[in-house]
Amino acid sequence: MEKYSQFRDRGSGIAPFFPVPTQPSGLYLPFYVFLFLFRLPILITVTLSYFFVLHWLPIGSLGKKASLWLILGVPSIWWIDLQIDGVRKGSLATHNQARLPQPGSVIASSYTSPIDSLYLAAIFDPVFTASFPSTRLVQRISLFQALLRSFSEPQQSPPPHAKLVDLGTLIRENPNRAVVVYPECTTTNGRGILPFSPSLLTSPPKVKIFPISLRYTPADITTPIPGTYFTFFWNLLSKPTHCIRVRIAESVYNVSHHTTLVAQSSYSSNFLDTLQDDTASSTDTLLGSEEGDGVTAAERRVLEKVAEALARLGRVKRVGLGVKEKSEFISAWTRTTRQRRP
Repeated sequence: MEKYSQFRDRGSGIAPFFPVPTQPSGLYLPFYVFLFLFRLPILITVTLSYFFVLHWLPIGSLGKKASLWLILGVPSIWWIDLQIDGVRKGSLATHNQARLPQPGSVIASSYTSPIDSLYLAAIFDPVFTASFPSTRLVQRISLFQALLRSFSEPQQSPPPHAKLVDLGTLIRENPNRAVVVYPECTTTNGRGILPFSPSLLTSPPKVKIFPISLRYTPADITTPIPGTYFTFFWNLLSKPTHCIRVRIAESVYNVSHHTTLVAQSSYSSNFLDTLQDDTASSTDTLLGSEEGDGVTAAERRVLEKVAEALARLGRVKRVGLGVKEKSEFISAWTRTTRQRRP
């Protein structure tokens, strides 16, 4: 692994793009093979039935959520460890659900696995988007496209002819649904938070942004390497059960709009500094290099606050490696893999 040392974060040594190794099967291999062969045709049948039949029928949001939970149930993803900032376990019902994402809010989620999108769809029935380091606009995508993007090559720029839109427009067009943003732009192994796309900065000032961290046990169902379909499905279907650790932070507001207006007014810079210090974190924001120069100090603090929340929720550190570095890592990883083949 010494040849991949340049793809470790210089400050922490974290390697966010390495695949998580699977524990040896040992004596349980025949049992794992049986589970895989038994579950695979069921998962294929249930998944195809949803995306090609049920998704197009007028079964309502509740019917779609039930169908998605059935898909999650095939590999026994039943154990959900949910914790919400400021809410004690067992007392969520007494807080009016106000600390959970609601229609008209934005979900800034970690991005490690196809299960991320499947779980969020089963809980919130949101609108999914794709973010890119080079633009503040997002591309609206379907749940199926969100699942496929988890296995895809990282993209620094939107594809040709992609229809891009800002978050404010998406929220106005879909007032009864939340909007999911993956600000890291590409998947990781869950061991670090990548630099953010500036797409969250198009969220309206009064819209709540909820950082949500999703972690898995076992962690080998993450997909940092593109195209690892068989490895993912083997790890997903051969294990008796899986647990999702869900952490939801307190909502964040995009106060950069208000701060920009203040900066342009006749208020003194001292007042502006105080306002910025009160609304966000004080450490430097890690941003995509393509857009970093166009982001103001106030906008940096908004992204900083969301990134720090995701790192805290996931109990990981933020890293300086982004989409560009992952593309370089994938190229090096692919070359090495081909050289090992006979």
